[in-house]
Amino acid sequence: MMPIHPAIQVSYIAAAVLFVTGLKMLGSARTARRGNGLSSLGMLIAIVATLLVRGVVSYPLIAAGILLGSAIGVVAAQRVKMTAMPEMVALFNGFGGLASLLVGWAEYVRALRIADDPIPAFTMVATYLAVLIGGMTFTGSLIAYAKLAEKIQGRPVLFRGQKALNAALLAAAILLLIAGSAAPSTTYSLFLLAAAISFALGVLAVIPIGGADMPVVISLLNSYSGLAACAAGFIIGNTVLVVAGCLVGASGLILTRIMCKAMNRSLSNVLFSGFGAAGASAGGSDEKLEAHPITAEDAYYLLESARSVVVVPGYGMAVAQAQHAVRELGDLLEANGCEVRYAIHPVAGRMPGHMNVLLAEANVSYDKLVEPGDVNPAMATVDAAIVIGANDVVNPAALDDPSSPIYGMPIIHAHEARACIVLKRSMASGFAGIDNPLFFRENTRMLFGDAKASVAALVTQLKETQE
Repeated sequence: MMPIHPAIQVSYIAAAVLFVTGLKMLGSARTARRGNGLSSLGMLIAIVATLLVRGVVSYPLIAAGILLGSAIGVVAAQRVKMTAMPEMVALFNGFGGLASLLVGWAEYVRALRIADDPIPAFTMVATYLAVLIGGMTFTGSLIAYAKLAEKIQGRPVLFRGQKALNAALLAAAILLLIAGSAAPSTTYSLFLLAAAISFALGVLAVIPIGGADMPVVISLLNSYSGLAACAAGFIIGNTVLVVAGCLVGASGLILTRIMCKAMNRSLSNVLFSGFGAAGASAGGSDEKLEAHPITAEDAYYLLESARSVVVVPGYGMAVAQAQHAVRELGDLLEANGCEVRYAIHPVAGRMPGHMNVLLAEANVSYDKLVEPGDVNPAMATVDAAIVIGANDVVNPAALDDPSSPIYGMPIIHAHEARACIVLKRSMASGFAGIDNPLFFRENTRMLFGDAKASVAALVTQLKETQE
C-alpha cells in the first residue's frame, strides 16, 4: 500500500469531523437540512482527496462514473414520489452493499495477481466481511424493495426448516471466512462460494419478514450497508471510508433498537417470528360488530366546535398524498381557535421518520409534532382525534387483548379522545393483518374515501364558514 500524503490525511480528518457534526445535526428537524449539507460537503472533500491519491484509478473512468451516477441520482430524485421513498431508500441501501462487495472482490483479485506479495490475514478477514455483509445487504434490500413496491407479496414467506437452513448458511459463511483467511492464495473458489451464500442469505433473511416490520428492516439494512463500507475501508486502507461506515453502521443499529422498542419487540422476534404470516383477529369474540360511517359534513360539525385536535397520520396519508391538505386543515382549525397537534408514532409508515418527512414537506411546524408518550396522558381531554390512514399504531388491542399479536406494543391512544374520526378507504386491516376494534367503538366515526379528497372536503367547509 502506497503512503498517503499528509494533506490527504488532514482532508480525511476534516471530512470525518463534518460527518460526525452533520449526523449530530440530523437528530433535530430544525438543523437536519444543514446537517445533511455538512455531511455532503464532508463526502465531497473525501472524494476529492481520494482522487488526488496518485494511481487510484484512471480519471476517464472516474468521470464516466460521476456522470452516470449523477444522472441516475437526479432522475431518481425528481421522479420518486413521497409514497415511494421507503422502497427507494431500501434500493439505495442495497447498491451501497453491492459497491462494498465489488471493492472487496476487486481488491482480492488484484492481490492474487501479485504472487510475491501474500495477502495479510487481517485484509482477508475484512475482504470476506465486505463480501458477506455487502452481498446480504444487496439481495436483502432488493427483497425489501420488492415487498414495499408490491412487486411481490408483503406477507412473510415461511417454509419448513427455514430457520435451520438460514443457520446452516450462516455457519457455512463463517467457516468459509476462516478457511479463506488462513490460505488466501488458494481459495478463490471458496471466495466465490462465500459471495453466493451471502446473496442467498439476504433473500432468505428478508422473505420471512412482513410489511409491518419493514421500518425495522430498512434500519437494519442501512446499518449493514455501513458495516460493509467500513470493511471495504479497511481493505483499501481508506480512513474516511472506515469512519463513514462506522457512523452509518452504528446509527443504523441505534435506530433499529429504537424501532424495536417502539413496537415492544426484540430484534430476534422481528427477524424470526414471521409476524403477519396469517391474518389474525384482534380479539377472540365472534360478536358481529358494526362501524359508524360519517359524512364529511357531519365530520365538519364535530371539528368546527372542537378546541383541541390531535392528528394521527399513517401510511394512508402518504398513499393519498394528503399531507398538504392536512396542513391546510390544521391551519384552518387553528384560525378557528383550536389547538392542533400531530401525534407521530415511530413506526408509522414504511420507513423510520416517514410521517415526519411528509409533514415537513407540507411545512408543518416541527413544534406541533408530538410523540405518543407526550400526547397519550392528555388524550382523554382531546375533543377530536383524526386518524388518517393509520391502523396498527392506534389499535387498542395492543393494550387490552393478550391474544393479539401486537399486545404490549405502545400505541397512540386515539380511542380515548372524546371523538375519533378515522379516514380510510375501507375496513381493510393494516400491515399487521389484524382487525382494529377502534373502528367499532361508540366514539369512533369512519369517514370512508380517499384521504386527500376527504380532508379537502373538510377544508372547503371550514373555509366557507370563516369567510
